[in-house]
Amino acid sequence: MRRHLLALALLAIAAPASTATKPDLTTVAERSGYRQTGRYEEVIALCDAYQQAYPQAVRCFDFGTTPQGRPMKAMAVSTRGALTPEAAHAQGLPVVLVQGGIHAGEIDGKDAGFGLLRDLLRGKAGQGLLDKAVLLFVPVFNVDGHENFRAWNRPNQRGPEEMGFRVTAQRYNLNRDYVKADAPEMRAMLALVNAWDPLAMLDLHVTDGAKFRHDISITGEPVNSGDEGLREAGRALKDGILARLKAQGSLPVGFYPSFVEDDNPASGFAEGVSTPRFSHGYYPLRNRLAILVETHSWKPYPERVRATYNTVLDALSLVAEHGAAWQALAQAADARAMALGGKPVPLDYTVTDAKRFVEFLGYAYTRTPSEISGGLMTRYDERTPQLWMLPLRDTVAPSLVVTAPKAGYLVPPEQAARVGAQLQAHGIAFRTLDAALPAAAVQVFDADNVKFAPTPVEGHQRATVAGQWTSATVDVPAGALFVPIAQPKARLLMTILEPQASDSMAAWGMFNNAFERKEYMEDYVAEEQARLMLARDPALKAAFEQKLKDDPGFAKNPRARLDFFYRRHPAWDAGYNRYPVLRTDIAPG
Repeated sequence: MRRHLLALALLAIAAPASTATKPDLTTVAERSGYRQTGRYEEVIALCDAYQQAYPQAVRCFDFGTTPQGRPMKAMAVSTRGALTPEAAHAQGLPVVLVQGGIHAGEIDGKDAGFGLLRDLLRGKAGQGLLDKAVLLFVPVFNVDGHENFRAWNRPNQRGPEEMGFRVTAQRYNLNRDYVKADAPEMRAMLALVNAWDPLAMLDLHVTDGAKFRHDISITGEPVNSGDEGLREAGRALKDGILARLKAQGSLPVGFYPSFVEDDNPASGFAEGVSTPRFSHGYYPLRNRLAILVETHSWKPYPERVRATYNTVLDALSLVAEHGAAWQALAQAADARAMALGGKPVPLDYTVTDAKRFVEFLGYAYTRTPSEISGGLMTRYDERTPQLWMLPLRDTVAPSLVVTAPKAGYLVPPEQAARVGAQLQAHGIAFRTLDAALPAAAVQVFDADNVKFAPTPVEGHQRATVAGQWTSATVDVPAGALFVPIAQPKARLLMTILEPQASDSMAAWGMFNNAFERKEYMEDYVAEEQARLMLARDPALKAAFEQKLKDDPGFAKNPRARLDFFYRRHPAWDAGYNRYPVLRTDIAPG
């Protein structure tokens, strides 16, 4: 009898999870009829439970730790056993990164992702998809924000009853942090992305805004930006999702439905290229595909979760079907990026004035004066559907084009630690120079106009820098960094180091010291030196007199008149307004 019981016990231990006690893979959302969403402890439990239930197809792992000490969980899912970056790459499988809860109050993606994952593994949806692609699922990116949990964290949203908050415990908005990478959470995400190199990324959100009947918007890049050859894949992924959602009963739109004028539907929409502080602006600079998913906040939570579920399923299906071709396009884009040296590269984009009219499924509304705010207030009548014909501006043109350096960038040693850490976070290659480069032929950037933002953004005082690169000869000390332009992430590199790019280190105020005056000449000294300079330099005297004649504002400004001479004096600080990174057309060594 004892032998029989022992044998039964051993069989139970050895049995697969499908025949042993099955872990519960349902969510709080499902069990509550989508009135509620679970706390982060549920994510930890479900991550472990899925691995226990499907050990050959699911790996649950930590990829970071939040400032409040919580584990950041990710799940690699593949029925081919490709549960590590090395295995996925060895098998040539495309990786799809699905990112939920970057804004932790917009939590549809977490509940949709867990439900879809269970259906995929049980064969109830997308049969065979996980043989052809690897799903890399991050249920909640902003974990500490998720646990800042209460009702009314999303006042413009219908359900769930309580939810997390938009920003992290350190009050970073992670979907403004992709390039600057201030948050520890973002550094962890970038390390995950560097390791896995996903072909496609889906960022799952819930939009704010007006009341209308559309339930979801799908946007992304590269469609109007990035490598032109890769745009074929970007458009196919976006358009394919839109078509499938429509067939599944959704009412999707292919642009972000935010009015040009807040709260005024008649102003219509403008759909451009988002800067790379946003997820869907960032990944195209790595020559990869990015889709921004925005369910509509006024739709009930179960409807939003279903639309998100379908979107992830549709994207996974499209990548499984076209993955090999799209991987080839991405690899070709990488090769073209390697050859960008000396070529013009668009770094920022604008929407032109060209417009077309589109049908938009809205509601009857009025705009009348408000006794509360004193302004016009829009009031929607959800009982009365209306078809709106609204202007849409979606023609995009480059607004900043910069010729790439032929060889790369040189970062002086005093800036090497800071810049090197930034580049390393993004997986950008560089090397440290062991020997000095005396009298190196380089390009320097002198700013002729710098505007500092009057209010902080994400803890930074942003700067808008105007100027130009010019040839110069400088001594470059040992310990400087050489950052070659010939690498797959060349566009991302230029975005970080070109000072005029909208999300560069300079634009985020990381070099503001270079644009601040540090030394001054007293007025009485400047006056004395000006007289000496005028006496010995007739050309300077003529230029001063001409400027007095041509510029009345200058003539009436004592400070400007004295600065005219100070700027031409040997005492002038040559480092003022000089951007502290160099460009080179010759690779050192």
